[in-house]
Amino acid sequence: MDEATLPRDFIASEAALRELYPGPVDLVKRKQLDRLDGHCRHFIAHAPLVLLATAGADGRCDVTPRGDAPGFVRVLDDHHVAIPDRTGNNRVDSMRNILANPHAGLLFVVPGVDDSLRVNGRARIATDGRLLVGMAVEGRTPKAAIVIAIEEVFLHCGRAFKRSRAWDPARHVAKGTIPPLAVMLADQTRPDAEETALLGQSEAAPLY
Repeated sequence: MDEATLPRDFIASEAALRELYPGPVDLVKRKQLDRLDGHCRHFIAHAPLVLLATAGADGRCDVTPRGDAPGFVRVLDDHHVAIPDRTGNNRVDSMRNILANPHAGLLFVVPGVDDSLRVNGRARIATDGRLLVGMAVEGRTPKAAIVIAIEEVFLHCGRAFKRSRAWDPARHVAKGTIPPLAVMLADQTRPDAEETALLGQSEAAPLY
């Protein structure tokens, strides 16, 4: 590690932070709700992607994408939403974190829409068959669902998506620029993975 390249000045208090960033305007404060309204429900119904943020008992954070057909996140009532846990790699990082620390955050994304919806609350892992059967896709019922008891919800302005032009096809990375996942995993897990990464090479054959 080259210490010369690391930053030296850091903010250590909220007072110092506020010297750089003044308080939010009144509208920003008032847009924070404690329940879902019609606009929030409408946004969730059209979102095929949500990012789930959790943290373990030690404070280490984790963010995972959850996706399916638009509206796959179920609105149970004005104060609760449920996310089906589809079959994955069985790391269950998010659910292990939830068992240790229930605080969780969601970011709902709708392709083509620059604005997003943020939901924060407390999470639990549900195995209620009445809930899960209604979340089945192609005959496959999820083993569990993550239910969020909402504490705050608000629409987030689209500046990040506008600046990144994430939805602009002209900004999409050309196919092949990023190697297939199978190739990257093969490189990372082979005995000489570290040397390969340092050389910037990718000689592994696809795993499929």
